[in-house]
Order: sequence, then structure tokens, then C-alpha cells
Amino acid sequence: MPDPDMTHGFDTRNAAQVAALAKAMAHPARVRIIEFLLSRPGCIGGDIVDEIGLAQSTVSEHLRILKESGLVVGTIERPRICYSLDPGALEPLHALIGLIAARGAQNDAASCCYTPQAYAGKESAE
Repeated sequence: MPDPDMTHGFDTRNAAQVAALAKAMAHPARVRIIEFLLSRPGCIGGDIVDEIGLAQSTVSEHLRILKESGLVVGTIERPRICYSLDPGALEPLHALIGLIAARGAQNDAASCCYTPQAYAGKESAE
């Protein structure tokens, strides 16, 4: 029996997590924060402020959104927080992107859309 939570190989229970990840990466400042965190194993919030060039409060808000998505984790090292990336958080998004890429490779542009006229023509030919 097919799993009702799986649609074309995608676990639909991950839809909210995929949407949160996409939203988290949908702002240029957050992409710059991710790029900065990629350049080192972890860093203090003040380092991010210096690198990104935005106000501390703005960087904190972007970090909050990235943390809510699970992509960034913060470890408290009194009196500071050390931020790092959690690559495992991307797995649901990676899976969906992989399915999209595989489908694109399988389909040609002429057969991508259902049109009633094309279907009716095939039906009458049979």
C-alpha cells in the first residue's frame, strides 16, 4: 500500500520545513550570513555584524529566522553565542530539489503540459 505522506517520492510531512528553509534563504542578507558561516566552523554574532555591515538588531533578526528554519544553530558560550550551520537541516529541501531536477531531465518541453486537445486526439486515435 502506498504511503499517503509520499507524493512522487517527496515526504509531504516535510512541506512546512521546506517552506521555512526556502523563506530563510530568500533574503540577500541571510544568504550573505550563510556564506560567511560557510567560511568558518563557527563564529560569534559580532563577527557576523562586522562582516555583513548591518546593524546588530538587523543581523539578530536574520539569525533568528535562520535558527527557526534549523539551518543555523547557536551555542551559548557565555556571554556570547557561537553560530554555525547545520547542513543536515537541508535534507528535505535537497530531496525536493533533487526530485525537481530529475523530473526536468526526464521530460521534454513538448510533453510537460496536459492539454485536453492533445488528450482528445490520442483518445480518438485508439
